Amino acid sequence: MAPLRAASFNVNGIRARMPVLMNWIQRVQPDILALQETKVPDSEFPLGPLQEAGYVCAFCGGKNFNGVAVLSRGQIQVLQEGLDDGGPPDRERLLLVSTLGLKLLNTYVPQGTAVESDRFHYKLRWLERLREFMERRLSPHEPALWLGDFNVAPEPMDVYDPEGLAGQIGFHPQERAALERLRAWGWVDVFRLHVKEKAHYTFWDYRIRGALSRGLGWRVDHIWATQALAARSLRAWIDPEPRRGQRPSDHTPILAEFDWHLAGQGFAS
Repeated sequence: MAPLRAASFNVNGIRARMPVLMNWIQRVQPDILALQETKVPDSEFPLGPLQEAGYVCAFCGGKNFNGVAVLSRGQIQVLQEGLDDGGPPDRERLLLVSTLGLKLLNTYVPQGTAVESDRFHYKLRWLERLREFMERRLSPHEPALWLGDFNVAPEPMDVYDPEGLAGQIGFHPQERAALERLRAWGWVDVFRLHVKEKAHYTFWDYRIRGALSRGLGWRVDHIWATQALAARSLRAWIDPEPRRGQRPSDHTPILAEFDWHLAGQGFAS
């Protein structure tokens, strides 16, 4: 039986990216796909083509900014939209669902703007709030996936110039420490479980001329799994093709496969 194929893709505007997205879906056929930066109100989410492609969809969007969505080959139960601790919910940044026998968390972590800014401190606090959310709503002992644009590169091998970029947004020691605290909750970086080499990236800045061809990238998009599910991962990879096409996102999909097979209405161990 075919393994479960999960993917995460920051589309940077789903309406502009529909040709890229639909061509990629037809070619790769993910069972679960987490999208970030959909940048579309819920009333305008392009549901029709995705349903025709065989997906059930859940989404939390806003006009012209942020937005997350989950596409699945199975039914989706929405468990939470946004953070639930009484602070700013940031509904367009977090979606927790149950699908195909798994809990799946999709996040678009705040970018942080600049280290000296209030937005940087908001990002650090957001990551702390996310850890508290996980403690309330998830268990490290159950099969679960965390996918998304984390806006943090965990290790020096995850950026093209670790010395030159040290201390910058996305690779600041405080951000990396905050992400490490989240990992220690019970997550495994599935990509790094299978791929040990450097120079594997998911993001190339539009503003840097020739960033893709020159290898000037970052790995800020991730697929993490709890130990029970990570142990059943088969492989992980990054697909750069969508970034090479016409009108691309500045990100490209990251994927992983798991020994988690279809049974009845969903996937079951």
